[in-house]
Amino acid sequence: MPDRIALLGTGLIGGSLGLAWRRRRPDCTVVGHDRPEVLERAEARGAIDAKAAAPVSAVADADVVVLAPPLAATVRLLDTIAEHLPEGCLVTDVASVKQPVLDQARDVLPDHVHFLGGHPMAGAEHSGIDHADPLLFENAVYALCPPEGVAADTLEDGPYAPVMDLVEASGGRPLVLDAARHDRLVAAVSHVPQLLAVALVNLAASTDVDEADTDLALELAGGGFRDMTRIADSPFDMWRDVLVGNEGAIHDALSRFRRRLREMRNRLIEEDLDALEAFFDDARSARDAIPRDRKGFLHPLSDIYVRAADETGVLHDITSCLLDADINIKDIELQTIREGTGGTFRLAFEDAADAEAAVAALSDAGYEARRP
Repeated sequence: MPDRIALLGTGLIGGSLGLAWRRRRPDCTVVGHDRPEVLERAEARGAIDAKAAAPVSAVADADVVVLAPPLAATVRLLDTIAEHLPEGCLVTDVASVKQPVLDQARDVLPDHVHFLGGHPMAGAEHSGIDHADPLLFENAVYALCPPEGVAADTLEDGPYAPVMDLVEASGGRPLVLDAARHDRLVAAVSHVPQLLAVALVNLAASTDVDEADTDLALELAGGGFRDMTRIADSPFDMWRDVLVGNEGAIHDALSRFRRRLREMRNRLIEEDLDALEAFFDDARSARDAIPRDRKGFLHPLSDIYVRAADETGVLHDITSCLLDADINIKDIELQTIREGTGGTFRLAFEDAADAEAAVAALSDAGYEARRP
């Protein structure tokens, strides 16, 4: 276990790691570096033990250095701290694109330090230290990408062992793979889906059709469309570096997707419903194989549906019921209502356990509540 960690970047990811490590490795000192106002919030929240005004002072005497800013800043920081790293220090990062970081580490880091690329595969709807959560990485895959020539079975012992310990302390599940393979896979399961979500929302809100149709299309878009396009809410600043840093793999994944889409279009033109059914069956089988007990890039919420009468105060009664049961609502939406007949509320919770507890509490209070 390392005695001193330099945490360069204390936003959502870095702050969450700091909170997890200070909870599970209390004997370890975490020194943070970020903008002054961010450091103040990180210290107030308990994510760091001490503040460093400059990255070179943060890494002094560090056993492990964790780079947790956006991708471009991570690459720059490697050059900034290279000459100031203690002998035997271990450097890692959390960037969602790995090859550019490993290339820079190989080029600028001295021989007396070690580098291990990292990417915790979890996130949240909002960024920043105020949304940091010590349980953010609990049960999430934590990708580790060693430099070329370092075998996966050597990471448990020797110079890379501290990072393995810190991954365990974060609650993550380590998965070792090479950087190029990592970048190719996340292009397919994260980066291209982000672009597709943006494209789908823009399609529904297209300005090249009648404005009334656009408004009606958005009104018709129900919960399924909202769930499918949820990540379209992500700000572009979160994706700028990723799209540039993993451009090649994203191009390849988009090309594969375009071929799949063209094939489905052709089968539709030919009215080959058997082939289309096969597409659906293959997709269903593949989706069912996705582990249900793992987090991902965007932590999913767990929904319930509550039938409620069209009466004054009913929403207050529902929320009060859940407040009394100490259950936190993450999102709420009124889906259907006709005057005098009532409607259905969709309530979203942090996890399945909260959702089940909410169903039980509301059912005991006389409401018709169910999981989808």
